[in-house]
Amino acid sequence: MKLIAAAVLLFLPLLAVPASASTTWTPCPTSQEPTAECGFVDVPIDRAHPESGTTRLAMVRLPATDRAHRIGSLLINPGGPGGSGVGYTQFGAITDPVLRQRFDVVGFDPRGVWFSKPTITCDPAQPADPSVSRFPSTATEFTALVEHNRAVGETCLAKTGPLLGHVDTLSAAEDVDAIRVALGEQRISWLGVSYGTEFGAAYAAAHPDHVRTMVLDGAIDHGRPPRQSIVEEAAATEDSLVRFASWCRTSTECALHGQDVLAYYDNLVAHGAWSSGLGRVADGEELSSGVYGYLYVRDQWPALGQALAAASTDAAQLTSAAQFFSPSYGMYRAIGCQDFPSPFTGIADLRTTAAVVKTVAPHSWRYSEWWDFASGCAGWPLPARNPPRPDRVHGAPPILVVGGAHDPATPLAWARGLAGDVDGSVLLTRLDDGHTGLLNSACARAAETKYLVSGLTPPRGTICR
Repeated sequence: MKLIAAAVLLFLPLLAVPASASTTWTPCPTSQEPTAECGFVDVPIDRAHPESGTTRLAMVRLPATDRAHRIGSLLINPGGPGGSGVGYTQFGAITDPVLRQRFDVVGFDPRGVWFSKPTITCDPAQPADPSVSRFPSTATEFTALVEHNRAVGETCLAKTGPLLGHVDTLSAAEDVDAIRVALGEQRISWLGVSYGTEFGAAYAAAHPDHVRTMVLDGAIDHGRPPRQSIVEEAAATEDSLVRFASWCRTSTECALHGQDVLAYYDNLVAHGAWSSGLGRVADGEELSSGVYGYLYVRDQWPALGQALAAASTDAAQLTSAAQFFSPSYGMYRAIGCQDFPSPFTGIADLRTTAAVVKTVAPHSWRYSEWWDFASGCAGWPLPARNPPRPDRVHGAPPILVVGGAHDPATPLAWARGLAGDVDGSVLLTRLDDGHTGLLNSACARAAETKYLVSGLTPPRGTICR
């Protein structure tokens, strides 16, 4: 979900949102995007209490190259939570020539994220602590996990301020409508991947009449019961690892060619491995998180084979890909705990769910994102403003949902569930590997572009192989 991962509360009217419409754009070129322009919009931290102050959302725009045939603005969310739409857009990630011709491509950083101010700021040591297990086996270990998470949250709150309690996706979705106003658009198009699908669905549920087209690729079903999501994602991660291992064992492209890759992996994560990047032995949870990062993109499988082979002497390549050590991990945790609070009531409850996870994911059980939320949000000191509930979308134009049969982060069942909550949606199914069609499937990318431009969804039942 980190990529590049519910309209149930009553939204206040847009009139309560004083958009400081930054229709004046300042050139902010990069070598990748020489036409980039930067702007901002100010929105209330808490719409119910405008006196709480404002947060400034950073935006970057790439003007449509074919101005005579410009359709409008295409907003980009590259996932997360905590992904930077500004960085993603400004540094050359949007390469489709048709999208660049027909749309003003607009990347933005959601509240609390990267270039938006204030930014979610936690202790530089990050919320992860190798001395605290995410799979506690005793009441004492569970208490230590809860107390650690509470201390992390309190530190984030002290460093960030009151915004930390308002970084949920429902609040961020209302910010999107302030951005729409600032752009001067009656309707927007949306390309959201991974977490950007939850984000987009929340916006469409609240403002269906302001949606022109919307792609939800690598779909999250926010209405799914948390324990079900935990187990389904663990099984999806296991499927991807097993498929990689099968390819690696038989392919000369893999550095572990000819070996029992799963046995090698199991031994590695069971004993840990020295990482020069960390200056210590990385534990199995950290190594598993690094492997998971490589599974996102099918073209990275050869690199994953090299990283695993190198880990026999130095696991730095693996730990550099681990979510725990990402600069955005504090943002990821803070937003995630607002949307996906821990369902665990105590050690017995956690151990029961952990046993199921280990059954469906006998090799990869040490890391999956929904377990990271479930264990990492236990004891979080702020209440969840957007706990799991369905995003019911009524009255929007047809929306394209994309799901993968072998996606390690967002199982196909989630895409089916989300599509079922969106009236008139069409589900495109990928049978290839990796997280999201945008990163892994030329077929899916072509279908998404065609739909975003024309507004016409692919035929129902379309499959990308």
